[in-house]
Amino acid sequence: MKQSLQLRTSQHLALTPQLQQSIRLLQLSTLELHQELEQLLIDNPLLERLDDPLDHSLRLLADGAISQQAPAAEAPPEGPPGEAPAAEADSYEAPAADTESTTPEADLDWGDPGRSKNNDDEEARPQLEAHHCTLREHLMEQMRVTVLEMRDRALMELIIDALDENGYLEESLEEIHARLPEELEIEIEELQTALKLLQSFDPMGVGARNAAECLAIQIKRLPGVPLVTRRMALAIVENHLTWFAQRDFNKLKKTLLCDDEDLREAQAVIRQCNPHPGAAFASDVSDYVVPDVIVKKSRNGWQVSLNNDVMPRLRVNAMYANLLKQGKGESAMGAQLQEAKWLIKNMRQRFDTILRVAQAIVERQKNFFSHGAVAMRPLVLREIADTLGLHESTISRVTTQKYMLTPHGMFELKYFFGSHVATEAGGEASSTAIRALIVQLTGAEDPKNPLSDSKIADMLGEQGMVIARRTVAKYREALKIPPVSLRKSL
Repeated sequence: MKQSLQLRTSQHLALTPQLQQSIRLLQLSTLELHQELEQLLIDNPLLERLDDPLDHSLRLLADGAISQQAPAAEAPPEGPPGEAPAAEADSYEAPAADTESTTPEADLDWGDPGRSKNNDDEEARPQLEAHHCTLREHLMEQMRVTVLEMRDRALMELIIDALDENGYLEESLEEIHARLPEELEIEIEELQTALKLLQSFDPMGVGARNAAECLAIQIKRLPGVPLVTRRMALAIVENHLTWFAQRDFNKLKKTLLCDDEDLREAQAVIRQCNPHPGAAFASDVSDYVVPDVIVKKSRNGWQVSLNNDVMPRLRVNAMYANLLKQGKGESAMGAQLQEAKWLIKNMRQRFDTILRVAQAIVERQKNFFSHGAVAMRPLVLREIADTLGLHESTISRVTTQKYMLTPHGMFELKYFFGSHVATEAGGEASSTAIRALIVQLTGAEDPKNPLSDSKIADMLGEQGMVIARRTVAKYREALKIPPVSLRKSL
């Protein structure tokens, strides 16, 4: 076989660094985007951010005095005549009008309190978050004013340290006693006495070893409960708590020899108790979701806009850019300048793509915004991708961890996509709409005779939605709605 050289022309797709950055920025959430941006600002001195929250804070001069003027940006060197500064050409800001305003000197003059706009101390001074009291601190404070002997305090502190976040005693008294040094000569009865005293502390039910003991402690301390009702409630939580949790009221009435009215009164007493007495002292911090797009009603219909609060305002540093144009910069700075331009362009493209996808979703889900989840129509990623001329994977990246604020609440963009269920008329119904109907049906049911999954499926069939009982059960479990046996009440 003879060897030869041949030239061929072919096309192939290459993932350039710019394209890779664009894809990565597109799939990041708002929090991850700002974390990525902070690192890029540190690595690239030619990139600067205009919406830094520290830009307009008060500065101290060298002599310790307060600067009366906000720090002004460094004036870029003058370039050739007729040439626009690089910062104006290579920048990205939110499309909304600039809301920055310069503060008059009179407002910053603290010499004359009468000239200040806000004279209220609460508004002028920073508000500090109050100290969060933990369950251990709350119990220790009660112990200091109740127990005087140091030995008893040490035993109670030992038991307090063994409580979990819900206020339950994780270890048994025998286990605690076994790991104590023998030379202390501590008897198990002393631990029992300390636990008994701890169970009299606030919150009611603290120091219990199980749910039955926790509820019993609270029932014994509840005020204004008739003696007969209190005894019946104690009998239920101490001996028949499983039947009560399963709502097996027939067995309870037969065992306790009572009627519906007596059992209903005991049930009301038990429901006043808190099975997690220590949960109120938990230090869990709520996580807040910031929307990427906002949907509002206007005369022309539903309008979609980007949330300017999550859109960073970036630009290329004018001084460094002009130095590079004059040939005074290093080759490494030239690469950083190109990277800064790429980032600004990719950032603009990211938000433009999110806005286009959100507008396409709102256009197809108008009934949802007007009537709620029951009017949701089936929608798949392919439909949005074909409309916008984008790849289906791009739509998947855009709708992941991106949120939309609507009059009905905050939703992830993926919420508006769902499978479909056939209808008798030959159409399709969204699974989200079916879930909303299940919530409506179970919310309006008779508590004494709740709807079974088969009955719900039949009622949906009467509305033209062909759905199996097991599908109803799957949707009900996804909505965290208890089964029919646990929804029944007296």
